[in-house]
Amino acid sequence: MKRTQLLALLLILSSHAWAQHDPGRNATRLLAEGKIDEAIKLVAKPPRKMNSPISEAERQFVLTMAACKQGNVDAAFKHAQQAVKNGLPIERLQAGPRDDLAPLFANKAFESWLKTKQQPLLHGPLLGSVTDTSASFWVRTAGEADVQIVAHALSNNAVVGKPLSGKARTSTGNDYTATIMVSGLKPMTRYRYQVSVDQQQTGAPAEFQTFPKQNTASRFSIAFGGGAGFTPQYERMWTTIGRHSPDALLLLGDNVYIDDPTHPLSQRYCYYRRQSQPEWKGLVATTSVFTIYDDHDFGTNDCIPGPAIESPAWKRPVWEVFSQNWNNPSYGGGAKQPGCWYDFQIGDVHFIMLDGRYYRDLAGGSMLGPVQKKWLFETLKSSKGKFKVLASPVPWSPGVKGGSKDTWDGFPDEREEIFSFLENQQIKGVLLMAADRHRSDLRKIKRPNGYDLYEVMSSRLTNVHTHGLLQNAKGSEWIMGYNKECSFGLLDFDTTREDPQVKYRICLLYTSPSPRDRG
Repeated sequence: MKRTQLLALLLILSSHAWAQHDPGRNATRLLAEGKIDEAIKLVAKPPRKMNSPISEAERQFVLTMAACKQGNVDAAFKHAQQAVKNGLPIERLQAGPRDDLAPLFANKAFESWLKTKQQPLLHGPLLGSVTDTSASFWVRTAGEADVQIVAHALSNNAVVGKPLSGKARTSTGNDYTATIMVSGLKPMTRYRYQVSVDQQQTGAPAEFQTFPKQNTASRFSIAFGGGAGFTPQYERMWTTIGRHSPDALLLLGDNVYIDDPTHPLSQRYCYYRRQSQPEWKGLVATTSVFTIYDDHDFGTNDCIPGPAIESPAWKRPVWEVFSQNWNNPSYGGGAKQPGCWYDFQIGDVHFIMLDGRYYRDLAGGSMLGPVQKKWLFETLKSSKGKFKVLASPVPWSPGVKGGSKDTWDGFPDEREEIFSFLENQQIKGVLLMAADRHRSDLRKIKRPNGYDLYEVMSSRLTNVHTHGLLQNAKGSEWIMGYNKECSFGLLDFDTTREDPQVKYRICLLYTSPSPRDRG
């Protein structure tokens, strides 16, 4: 196959170094630390402009949590009512975090008020782990419940054949979540599905399409990016992505900005808030999502947690919360070897997702750790994909973060080991992918002993903060980039051609596909 040129143990815990301007998240972190007065002060004033970083509904929700912390249930109830009046989804109150809203749930007046509004399905369905013959659906329910998915094949928008279904039960121990697998599906087939909770249909039916038959030539597109801090005016990004109709969405880190690995309250608050957004729910019910984490949703900015599994002590709990809130095919080596590395295929394109945080060890010179690196080499060597996409949370290209060791520049020997392995094993068709920099780029890494490697990067899905374009970075060649508005990457694969192709487009935050999308 011809090479086709592409177009297009250390933890830094600063007390309150907010990486993404987010009063709701920041106040919640203060509440988790017991600094109630400081939290209230942070959200004391109502928003005065349309593009405020916090809505009135969200402000009232934070005040609800603060009042619960103070033991003032009457005030908490009033704030909860105001939050819902201003547009807060009722599921936010039902989800909690439940321990922190426990005084409110124990209040008879609140209980009576909630009964008239409550929903059995709080979050999801989140479609994930789609293959050519199966699909998985993640949900969170109001209480422990039996959840069923029933899927019907469609032809010309009409139901054909017998329904296929799967069941699972949500549990308290798993934060009332479950994933339901439906198998026996046909490749490249559209399905309409319905969610039922305790035998009662919930919500409107949704549709999705299975992937092309594995290891066969095909055409498809995937959207990707990172840098998705909660910014109310940019949450419409999820609708914009959906209108491009990608076959899958790859989220490469900083998918929610938490920056608080020691407090589950902060972590759950950030996940629940995003999961309750209507724009998000509309996208993930129909588009298969695959995720890895980076510093802001694993630890804190540029964190280097070290090589140990259980040290620092927060690593496993953070991984458990992450695993409860996504729908990936697997999570590293599971409980024995926690992480978020895994792989999957769409047709004859092989996606290899890497964990760049859990075992990051600057002193030892490894971002991946020995277990993940061994898995990576074995996976690459056995891959039959015409393209192999190596997805990292941080950039591969040298020089793209001015002297920082947070990218692969901090691990040059390991990076060279990986690139040399590709050359020594004659592994063709590798495309590099990354997030982290708040812009979208296409770069080239020249290799004197092998083919040049192209890297596609995108990490300003919803973030306010922007990073400048680095056109003269030492060690890699800048081809194109964009940073003026929020954007995401879109890769169009076509392996049916004699010379298989992939086209990279930088897509901007519009309400529909635009001729200004850059490719």
